[in-house]
Amino acid sequence: MTRRSTAAGALATGAAGLLLAVGAAAPAHAAGYRYWSFWESDAGKWTYATQGPATARPADGDAIGFRFALSEDSADATRPTAAPDFAAICADVGKTAGTKRIAVVVDFGTPKDAPAGETPPKTAPTTGCARVAENGTGADALAAVATPLRYDSSAMLCGIAGYPEQGCGEAVADGPDVTATATATAAPKAAEEDGGGPSLGLLVGGGAVLALGAAAVWKSRRRA
Repeated sequence: MTRRSTAAGALATGAAGLLLAVGAAAPAHAAGYRYWSFWESDAGKWTYATQGPATARPADGDAIGFRFALSEDSADATRPTAAPDFAAICADVGKTAGTKRIAVVVDFGTPKDAPAGETPPKTAPTTGCARVAENGTGADALAAVATPLRYDSSAMLCGIAGYPEQGCGEAVADGPDVTATATATAAPKAAEEDGGGPSLGLLVGGGAVLALGAAAVWKSRRRA
């Protein structure tokens, strides 16, 4: 066996090991994650935020949205059902010096998205126009119109207006015999902080490494 083929085989083996590790970290039969997703307005439509509300700084005239739902990842996340209509939501709120106005939409989701023993406090989305300081964040705007808010120790948004009463981004299993792992439970934090899905980025990364390993094996065999 040549040095190239040996290295290529090691790379392919390492890639396969990575994918096995990814599979082990994810709970079997996982249906997704139950959490508050964060959205920003873009040309009159909702787009999944690329950062969390604590670091996002919307401009005067922007709209932000929050939706509680069971989603597989950011690509599958459910949008707020109310439109990001700043003109309508902030129609009666005038601009004042040193402040900005941000339209806020909070969608509590549907009963099927609710944790066991809880129901959404409202069946229709709530809206509010937040007036915050010019350097205010999305979290500031949310706090101005919807309280109480609940965060976990890593600053992940867990509850809005007291809903849900407990829990924070847990993985939800299809069957009662499956329990979520700590890795999966923590995964939605990435979605809130950098816009990536709870598991999509890791799976894509593993797939890329595997593809690289396969390419190395093919090239070594061709050269041999």
